[in-house]
Amino acid sequence: EEYGEATPDLLLKEEGFFLSPDNLDDYKDIEESIKFHKKRDRFCYVQTPGFAETFSGVFGIQNHMLYMALYPDEMDQLYARQAEWDLRFIDHCVDLGVDMIHFSDDWGSQKSTFMSPEMWGEFYVDAYKEIYGYYKSHGVELVVHHSDGYAATLVPAMIEMGIDVWQGCFSTNDIPDLINKYGGKISFMGGIENHLVDFEGWTEENNRYYIEKTIKECGNKYFIPCIAQGGPGSVFPGVYMNMCDLIDQHNIDNYGATKEELEAARLPHQI
Repeated sequence: EEYGEATPDLLLKEEGFFLSPDNLDDYKDIEESIKFHKKRDRFCYVQTPGFAETFSGVFGIQNHMLYMALYPDEMDQLYARQAEWDLRFIDHCVDLGVDMIHFSDDWGSQKSTFMSPEMWGEFYVDAYKEIYGYYKSHGVELVVHHSDGYAATLVPAMIEMGIDVWQGCFSTNDIPDLINKYGGKISFMGGIENHLVDFEGWTEENNRYYIEKTIKECGNKYFIPCIAQGGPGSVFPGVYMNMCDLIDQHNIDNYGATKEELEAARLPHQI
């Protein structure tokens, strides 16, 4: 309100913009939620937005990308501060008993990235390498990053960052080609866009069609089929669990698994 438009240079002058990640009172709701779910033997994760989503929320997505071109040094400083904040936040969440930190950062639309791979890499690669490197140096075995949309041209940088699984990849990325090029260095999770299956009047037949089509195209190495959104659930009730049941049935029919084995190998569904 004091400055009007909140440009990056002005934001850097605001001492209170980044709230302290070390105020433990701010974690009380997280702590209570973890206690509630741990008593029920449930897996607990905390979701936090990445650099693109954080500052698109502050500036608006159009202004955010504009400021990356007009204020590159200032945006670098803001991303560095965000990385410092994230590392302290992660420490506190782990201390409280969180099993996983889920980073969500959408990097593209349905058919293209939001910016060139060169510009994207200039701003994001080093910051994410710091965060994901910290994860792995503290015992984290797998890093799963959510970005639902197109990001095929960013996969080499994802590998450099330390991402093990890209969750949310759309079929428009040509996933079979990505598996052929990068399988073994990174795995892909998704392949089924929500609009194809999650709609009023959805049917099991339609869900089965897209599941079987996707698995046939992508195979069973370095690929996990799922709805491409960032968490369990669906807009229309029943879609998500029906998809899970159909994927289970595919494994039973094609790989000799039993329902009991599949259930025993995973945590209960939480929707």
